[in-house]
Amino acid sequence: QVHLVESGGGSVQAGGSLRLSCTASGDTFSIFAMGWFRQAPGKAREGVATIDTDGRTDYADSVKGRFTISRENSKDTLYLQMNSLKPEDTAMYYCARHGSYGFRWKFLDSGAAGYWGQGTQVIVSS
Repeated sequence: QVHLVESGGGSVQAGGSLRLSCTASGDTFSIFAMGWFRQAPGKAREGVATIDTDGRTDYADSVKGRFTISRENSKDTLYLQMNSLKPEDTAMYYCARHGSYGFRWKFLDSGAAGYWGQGTQVIVSS
């Protein structure tokens, strides 16, 4: 059974930073692409960033230059460093694992996810 547990969310003022973590268990972390997604109240879930097994990354245009996704395979952990936060970044942030090992995560597609974490809340005040 795969488990993904996010942490690091919280409340910050605009311009501040947060670092989200996602710890995985139950399967071989290193062979799966991973991603961060978010959902704001009343809005659809959207892709934020993904990272493939070879370290290739992809970002939503809205976060490019501000967010950095990374992974530490030795710790089965995924990270999202969020800088220069804006009120529009307020959302529940979810960690996800690709449904198939060895596949690249294309187009930030949430439909490719096989497992989801429970989410961590990020609130950015102006």
